[in-house]
Amino acid sequence: MKISYKWLKNYIDIDIEPARLSEILTNIGLEVEGISTFESIKGGLRGFVIGRVITCDKHSNANSLSVTTVDVGEPDLLKIVCGAPNVAAGQNVIVAPVGTTIYTEDDSFKIKKSKIRGEVSEGMICAEDELGLGKGHDGIMVLEDDIKAGIPAKDYFKVSDDIIFDIGLTPNRIDGASHYGVARDLAAYFSQDHKVKLEKPYVNNFKVDNDNRHIDVIIENEEACHRYSGLTISGIEVKESPEWLKNYLLSIDLKPINNVVDITNFVLHEIGQPLHAFDADYIKENKVIVKTLSKGTSFTTLDEEERKLDANDLMICNESEGMCIAGVFGGAKSGVTNNTKDIFLESAYFNPVYVRKTARRHGLNTDASFRFERGVDPNITVYALKRAALLIKELAGGNISSNIVDIYPNPVKNFKIDITFANINRLIGNEIDKESIKHILTSLEIQISKEDDKGLTVLVPPYRVDVKREADIIEEILRIYGYNYVAITGHVNSTITHSPKPDENKLRNVIAELLSNNGFNEIMANSLTKASYYDDNNIYKNEHLVKIYNPLSQDLNSMRQSLLYGGLEAIAYNINRKNQDLKLYEFGKCYFYNKDVDDNNPIKKYYEEQHFSIFISGNKNVESWNTKQESISFYDLKANIELVLKRLGFDFSKIESEEFSNDIFSLALRLKYNNKIIVEYGIVSAKQLKTSDINQEVFYGDLYWDNIFRSLKKHKVQFEELAKFPAVKRDLALIVDKKVKFEDIRKLASKAEKKLIRKISIFDVFEGKNIPEGKKSYAVSFIIQDMTKTLNDKYIERIMSKLIKTYEKELGAEIRK
Repeated sequence: MKISYKWLKNYIDIDIEPARLSEILTNIGLEVEGISTFESIKGGLRGFVIGRVITCDKHSNANSLSVTTVDVGEPDLLKIVCGAPNVAAGQNVIVAPVGTTIYTEDDSFKIKKSKIRGEVSEGMICAEDELGLGKGHDGIMVLEDDIKAGIPAKDYFKVSDDIIFDIGLTPNRIDGASHYGVARDLAAYFSQDHKVKLEKPYVNNFKVDNDNRHIDVIIENEEACHRYSGLTISGIEVKESPEWLKNYLLSIDLKPINNVVDITNFVLHEIGQPLHAFDADYIKENKVIVKTLSKGTSFTTLDEEERKLDANDLMICNESEGMCIAGVFGGAKSGVTNNTKDIFLESAYFNPVYVRKTARRHGLNTDASFRFERGVDPNITVYALKRAALLIKELAGGNISSNIVDIYPNPVKNFKIDITFANINRLIGNEIDKESIKHILTSLEIQISKEDDKGLTVLVPPYRVDVKREADIIEEILRIYGYNYVAITGHVNSTITHSPKPDENKLRNVIAELLSNNGFNEIMANSLTKASYYDDNNIYKNEHLVKIYNPLSQDLNSMRQSLLYGGLEAIAYNINRKNQDLKLYEFGKCYFYNKDVDDNNPIKKYYEEQHFSIFISGNKNVESWNTKQESISFYDLKANIELVLKRLGFDFSKIESEEFSNDIFSLALRLKYNNKIIVEYGIVSAKQLKTSDINQEVFYGDLYWDNIFRSLKKHKVQFEELAKFPAVKRDLALIVDKKVKFEDIRKLASKAEKKLIRKISIFDVFEGKNIPEGKKSYAVSFIIQDMTKTLNDKYIERIMSKLIKTYEKELGAEIRK
């Protein structure tokens, strides 16, 4: 939200440096995110002066040029070469002397002393477009005759400049969404040291001229419209706004339209009350009806777009049709045009929920809806009408041709809150004088209805939608009193907490550090995702999606069921930017809805799971003169998965694996520990890669972090003494059926000799020559070690014989010699 310093000074008499004011605004809860300058003419006409052409002669070397001498109020005349056809002696013109910067729409340049066709030129006589005063470039700008040479052009044209504060308004501080609202907070702050008067715009001179154009108002939906006020003004002249009004609007990035519309925008940003002006001739049967229309009703808004209304969209209607989407956007037909003579001026308080839902449904975000959504002051609708009506009479003429219609069936009452001085001092940490507390509250328009030795009973105005508890009142006191004035004591409070083992956060950091040290980058994708990812998906079904009401966009309309799609989006983003070799990981929650849960509590139909994903794609290494480029493979992913599981302390002898494929993976492995899935990893299917337009292989691992963590909680870390006796390595070459997996060989070895076999690994797999059809050869290595003695050859041979017999019996293996 933009606040004009010059505009602000209309309501509070302050004159301090913008940087200091920025600090104060931030300290009182209106955080200033930036300070900029505004100039009604780009560049502020700095350096330009009024000049008088003394002589004007044709250039000796160019028929289209003139050589002039110009008086700019200096002892010496300036010699200027000019190409304008209308330049002549005796004219008063605008001159840009040497050193002046000329601004164009997209660029700027500085005037330099130069030679043009042999003649020295010491400046430039300017046209409208070169000054920023218009678009004309047919000739130079010629001024009235009685102007003194040397006057700065910015003074002659009364260039307006201003300081603009860009305030990052939080949703709870809608009371600060106007210049008067900001001035109110500043007045409360400054009045702690000296008396500061807050000037509210004067409307006591408002009067009704006649009641010749009365318009009836009917509210059919009182839930959606709590208050509706209006009046008519007849005989106006719609025209361009005066410069002061246009400059105020331009300074906060609003485009002036005409005097009537500009006044409604001015009042909105002045006191925070949205207004709307209707062409009274379009209000059929002189009736304004506030109601909803049938679902699917067509309505064309000011932007000429036809919209289909929802049954819950509140509309401002005449006797036969809709004229405006209440609190959101006006209609194309009923607005003020240059031909409008009579207007009906609306000032209302609409239900924030209705306005917010309607704005989201139609993808509209206007200054009015921004305020109505958060809750405007229901008690200033009539005041705002009077303020706008007086300005319209002043700038557009006309007469106030009806009494004010004000329908307010259930007035919104002030919030009543009890506070105690003890709680104020306890929460703030400082003892604040009672009189200071009362002064701050009354400065913020919070009434004190009751007072005793222990505390106060206060009445908070309805526009302070965020102040409804004692703690909120204390926060109001503190932000004006000043957070920086709260003393920092040497006393330290601490609590002793039990830290469960294992510590999940620590464990996550350990794994994150492990992967980062191995060349991975961590990603954090949005938990909101496209529901379309889960269409025609047999694994993550659309019916289990947690869907978002009123989503910001169709790309963010549901909660993710898997980390896969966020990872694929990140991979596609990088590939499109020529970063194709990727190693990524992410910790995140996945969200599910199960309609089949039979429970009276609907919340139990929703649940979430913690997952951990790993993605690799592209090449292993950067190609160089001594390194051959090699593509990442499934086994690289497998190595990284096993690296993580090993670091977590899993016993691989107790992990079961199975091969599978589905909608997500074209080929994958599923690992289980104690019959619980701990990881699924493999090659992402072409169907899933297509969702993100990825044309290279992606390998993906999905670690079920909740199952992993539960398994680790039961896992006890055990230590053993380093071996004093040597280990022995023995190899076997086994010919087995093709369907036999290495996992089968490993499990049988562990079963046959539990104590002495320390490690089993495979170092070769072979099929082909000298191997029977339907068979394959495994070359397997065994590390054998006794922690209590040195093994002799006889004992080692006994172990190997036992293994051979086990493989022959269980797998039908044949030992290759």
